[in-house]
Amino acid sequence: MTTTLGALNAADEASFVAALGFIFEDSPWVAAAAWAERPFASIDALHAAMCAVVTAAPREQQIALIVAHPDLVGRAALEGTLGQASQAEQAIAGLDRLEPEEIAMFAELNGAYRDRFAFPFVICVRENKKTAILTGLRERVKNDRESEIAAAIVEIEKIARLRLNDAVRA
Repeated sequence: MTTTLGALNAADEASFVAALGFIFEDSPWVAAAAWAERPFASIDALHAAMCAVVTAAPREQQIALIVAHPDLVGRAALEGTLGQASQAEQAIAGLDRLEPEEIAMFAELNGAYRDRFAFPFVICVRENKKTAILTGLRERVKNDRESEIAAAIVEIEKIARLRLNDAVRA
C-alpha cells in the first residue's frame, strides 16, 4: 500500500505510524518519533528524520531494532511466517530458492553469528545476492560487537530507504 508525502505530512500520529510503522522492522517507535518532525520536504528528509531517531535511541533500543529482524533463510522464512516486506526482500535475493545444502550453510553461519553477537545478521538483501550475503556473514562475524552494531544499523537504514521508496510517493 502506498501513500503520498503530502498525506503523511497531514496525518495524525496514529495514521502516520500505521502507514510507516513497518519501515524499520517491527519497530513502529521509529515512525512515532519521526512524526513530530513533520512536515517533510522530501522522502530523503523523511528517511533522514527516521534515521536520526535510530541514531539518537539508547543502545538497548538500537539492539532491539536489530533483534527485530529475522534471520536470513531462518525459521520464519522456512515456515513461511516472515513479514511481507522481509519475504519479498529475501525472494529478490533468491533466498527463497536455495538447495538443502545452502539452507544448512545459512543455518550454520547464522548460528555462529548469533552466538557471537546475540542478534541476527542484518544486510540489505535487495542490494546483494546469495554469494555476497554469505561472504558478508563470514566476514562480519569477525567484527567486534560495537562495529557490528554500527554495520547492522547502516544496513537497516538502507533497507528502510528502499521500503520508503516503495511505500511513499512524492
